[in-house]
Amino acid sequence: MDRDAVLLTPGPLTTTLRTKLAMLRDWGSWDADFNELTAEVRRQLLAIAHAQDSHVVVPLQGSGTFSVEAAVATLVPRDGHLLVLDNGAYCKRLGRLATLMGRRTTIVARPEDEPVSADELDARLRGDTSITHVGLIHCETGTGVLNPLRAVSEVCARHGKGLIVDAMSSFGALPIDARELRFDALVAASGKCLEGVPGMGFVLIRKEVLDACAGNSQSLAMDLHDQHAYMERTGQWRFTPPTHVVAALAEAIRQFNEEGGQPARLARYADNCRVLIDGMAQLGLQPFLNPAWQAPIIVTFHAPAHPSYDFQTFYLAVKRRGFILYPGKLTQLDTFRVGCIGAIGRNEITQAVNAVADALREMGITNR
Repeated sequence: MDRDAVLLTPGPLTTTLRTKLAMLRDWGSWDADFNELTAEVRRQLLAIAHAQDSHVVVPLQGSGTFSVEAAVATLVPRDGHLLVLDNGAYCKRLGRLATLMGRRTTIVARPEDEPVSADELDARLRGDTSITHVGLIHCETGTGVLNPLRAVSEVCARHGKGLIVDAMSSFGALPIDARELRFDALVAASGKCLEGVPGMGFVLIRKEVLDACAGNSQSLAMDLHDQHAYMERTGQWRFTPPTHVVAALAEAIRQFNEEGGQPARLARYADNCRVLIDGMAQLGLQPFLNPAWQAPIIVTFHAPAHPSYDFQTFYLAVKRRGFILYPGKLTQLDTFRVGCIGAIGRNEITQAVNAVADALREMGITNR
């Protein structure tokens, strides 16, 4: 095969040649050119969320989960109380990391095939005034379900509670406008819908709450207040930055803007999602979610109900044809996931569906 495999995963994902080429230059981590590159990326990230007037953005080395953990540690005081709205694997991860860092944590569970409920949140906040912050996964990537960010934000604002949003799989694709939505922190990463490479997370923090975050974090490396203060004072990262990742993200954002920004990216991903679901339906493969709750980011499919089906065999057969799928995250049902994001379009999705059809045929599984 004369091309890299197409990654049908929720990150890392397939990137453009321009983005790959941006990583061929070495940068000095304290050099003025790299400092300006960092500053430009930060400006662009705020602009994507229309948050220039209301928030600052703090980049952090590491995976997206590093930044989620850093956001909780920085925003939630040590005597605070975080309520996590849970309808999937990444919600549970948020609850676990908050508990491990010693924050009082309440988990409000919902079925994995339904969005979380703003009405249930409202009742919980009325019933327990000790809750200081709410944690929400915007797009629960374990299933692909879209959670009601606007409604949750309105409830938190009404009760005066801080809202921490994990927008890992939505930022840059789904509309998020800080002029209309109130949130204390929003977390995303380089290797998702902005179509950069993994290695850098970032957190948008509301300016009004920033000063009160000093001293909250029990971690040196993950203290976002300290990271922001140092970066504002010097223009530099506190510790060795992921220079090549930052350069790739800067280039990916240029392409994001050239494409037409968030609306254009959403349109492409939505088209990918439609082509994927329609094509898989022709093979007898049905999505796990009700279409009303499906975000155009990643689709969970029921595994074929056939004695010859085995995910690892299926995965390798599809991989030989040039496409990388993702295992399911559900514990009760046999599923697999297919991403709609990355530097791909309907042609790649159509080819992927054909690869799935060939793999199933090779395994002796047909729709007849």
